Amino acid sequence: MNIKKALVTTLGTVAVVGAGIFATNDTANADVKVTVKQGDSVWSLANKYDSSINAIEKANSLNNDLIYVGQTLNVPNSTQATTTQAASVANNTYSHTTSQVTTNTTTSTASASTGVSGLEASAKAWIANKESSGSYSARNGQYVGKYQLSASYLNGDYSAANQEKVANSYVNSRYGSWSAAQAFWQSHGWY
Repeated sequence: MNIKKALVTTLGTVAVVGAGIFATNDTANADVKVTVKQGDSVWSLANKYDSSINAIEKANSLNNDLIYVGQTLNVPNSTQATTTQAASVANNTYSHTTSQVTTNTTTSTASASTGVSGLEASAKAWIANKESSGSYSARNGQYVGKYQLSASYLNGDYSAANQEKVANSYVNSRYGSWSAAQAFWQSHGWY
């Protein structure tokens, strides 16, 4: 009888400790409630809390990534989102490498549509991916398009061609090159 009682007590303790371990894991992966501050964007929140833009959009039923100062958002902590982003970045890197290696025709076509080539095209694509996942129709408050330019810079013309032209002009006047803009973005989280 004493052995049986000791076994039950031991198993009960193991169950409680095991439950504590599982509860700790659940707590570590809990969503974060965030109050939007001036200068926040869906992208910056996703980056800060190791989430993804899509996860934040879905969790908060956002329309066009539009958020407001004072708004409370649920930011999912997502190991899955991190894995998805890493896979997306890996695929993007692979596709850029492939287009530069395969033929000169492919590279010149890419440079004609973006206005830059080589490493500059790679830096430009990297920024576009970080800013809008490469979408010309992305919006975040006053920021519009693939490069999240201020709507005032685009003068009402949100076409892909104008976004490319204005982005090149903006980056050349402010940073001198897309590579320099990328370096600035990497150290500040924006460009």
